[in-house]
Amino acid sequence: MQNGNFGQEIMLRTYSADLHIHTCLSPCGDLDMSPRNIVKKSLERGLDIIAITDHNASENIQAAMEAAQETALTVLAGMEVTSEEEAHLLVLFDELSSMKQYQLLIYDNLPGFGLDSATIENQVIVNAKDEVEGFNDHLLLGATSLSFQKLVDKTHELNGLAIASHVDKESFSIIAQLGFIPAELDLDGLEISPFMTLTQALQVFPDVNRYPLVTFSDAHFIGDIGKQSTQFLVKQPTINELRMALRGEKGRGLGIRDWGLGTGN
Repeated sequence: MQNGNFGQEIMLRTYSADLHIHTCLSPCGDLDMSPRNIVKKSLERGLDIIAITDHNASENIQAAMEAAQETALTVLAGMEVTSEEEAHLLVLFDELSSMKQYQLLIYDNLPGFGLDSATIENQVIVNAKDEVEGFNDHLLLGATSLSFQKLVDKTHELNGLAIASHVDKESFSIIAQLGFIPAELDLDGLEISPFMTLTQALQVFPDVNRYPLVTFSDAHFIGDIGKQSTQFLVKQPTINELRMALRGEKGRGLGIRDWGLGTGN
């Protein structure tokens, strides 16, 4: 176990969370990654909390929240944003209003607006019934003109969580792009990808032990949802509670195990 005593408070319970899931809005996401399909598979996998984290975009979050309304599943607003260094950062919020403010900043600093039809057809906006409502015409796989530091700072300004994505990967991770994790970055945690076990990550990147470690599926295909998840011991599935769990405050904590290798994409 990491960050806290799991038996300290009776009111606490363990939530299984996969906070890195792409929908069909992400150009690299499968078209079957619709809100209803994601919610259904998440429930089948026994997940309690998920986050929709499309590349530099957020239009499918509300549909996923609506699709989960009559279920026990909590859907958080998220995004996997790309910094000017071409490093990925997971940002997570409770409220859609906070995400909408964040989205405005991203679109103001994301090049490539006005793409051809063949490109935007892979960036599908859908509703809670999985009906196509339109296409996103930004270059979602592009990098913003915002530094990693700026993205983290803006996330915290809006009371969100900032977690460095798949830090063990050879591309689009803060370690791959910079060679290290700057000490001044006030990250809430680091994500280890499904392709590496915890033991391997600590051996290859010993400095990651300075941060709370989590693992999620980074699912781009339905079958990958929930293949990797992190257990949060919290009172309720909110950003503030997850933050306390990452910090090991007031009995909150993370369920830690030596994660097996997944088959995520």
